[in-house]
Amino acid sequence: MSKTGKNPATAQRIVVKIGTRLLTHETGQLNLVYIERLVRELADLKNQGRQIVLVSSGAIGAGMGRLGLKHRPETIPELQAAAAVGQGVLIQLYEKFFLEYGQVVAQILLTRADFASRGRYLNASNTILTLLRWGVVPVINENDTVSVQEIKLGDNDRLSALVAGLCDADLLVILTTAEGLYEADPELSPGARLIPEVQEITPEIKEYAAGTGDRLATGGMVTKLQAAEIATNSGVGMIIAGGKQAGVLHRILSGEAVGTYFHPQSNYLNRRKRWIAYGRVVKGSVIVDDGAKRALCQAGKSLLPVGVLGVEGSFEKGALIAVRDRHGREIGRGLTGFSSEELLLIKKHSSSDIVRLIGREAGDEVIHRDNLIVHDCAQARCRP
Repeated sequence: MSKTGKNPATAQRIVVKIGTRLLTHETGQLNLVYIERLVRELADLKNQGRQIVLVSSGAIGAGMGRLGLKHRPETIPELQAAAAVGQGVLIQLYEKFFLEYGQVVAQILLTRADFASRGRYLNASNTILTLLRWGVVPVINENDTVSVQEIKLGDNDRLSALVAGLCDADLLVILTTAEGLYEADPELSPGARLIPEVQEITPEIKEYAAGTGDRLATGGMVTKLQAAEIATNSGVGMIIAGGKQAGVLHRILSGEAVGTYFHPQSNYLNRRKRWIAYGRVVKGSVIVDDGAKRALCQAGKSLLPVGVLGVEGSFEKGALIAVRDRHGREIGRGLTGFSSEELLLIKKHSSSDIVRLIGREAGDEVIHRDNLIVHDCAQARCRP
């Protein structure tokens, strides 16, 4: 499926992320009226011939409501137990409401491990694409019952961006209680200006983001900007919009300017490099000299051991590591061909010395350019 450029109205494959605060009342109980309205709108978009993927928060909130809990649990076992109860409640409601409009749904629960493993990443992609081809609406959530780190992060914004890249979506819409990205918190500064569109996520744009102390939701504008970076670098446009507006999705897809639109990067990452950049956890880093930095940033070269000045952290061969300049700024990240112990032996040496220094046959590159994501060294953007 081809990309839709700068016009969200032409999007055919759409990922919609809905947050806890929209799905639940202040009591923690699910807002059935809102869920039914959302499903009705999504079903109608399906009837238009569009493909819809729903990334839904709310499992912990739904579990709180079913269990009669007045406050969000704080310990990991309690969060996992609430999610275990709530996930069943949530998917049952989605299935009931979608079925009333003649649509079939499928539940997919993902964890960070599903993105870290190349095989599992491809399997998840193939499953979602098959469901879409069959006309099914995938309903996706974190597997909060086992995903300890993800519960701590509350990262369904990030998940929705990863899913958008996973299925080569045309558009990601994050529905939230905010109307979009503002220059300041509108609750504290009533005159704050809504930013209608963002061509590039600069440090200034990041400064506009503010966290949330909400007791049900765990995300905020910071995580939404992080999601926007992932989506736009994957070639997917993203909109942050107020989910309380009636017919907000229809308005977006009819071409109306709603919320804040983040333009996709034209020089976006291919699928393999998306997996490298966003699917895995950075295990350590290498510090490189100025010559290596120029070779990586300007010439698109691989990283050789002669350009490595230092090694940080402990990691195995094949791990994802960051590449930093001598000032500590990250200029890229990639899959290392050597362990941290081996890198300490071969740093600053010629590639011809590798076998002698580590006692095994190995490639010449610390990170081959095919396994390397280089940020734009001036503007900190990813490039293939």
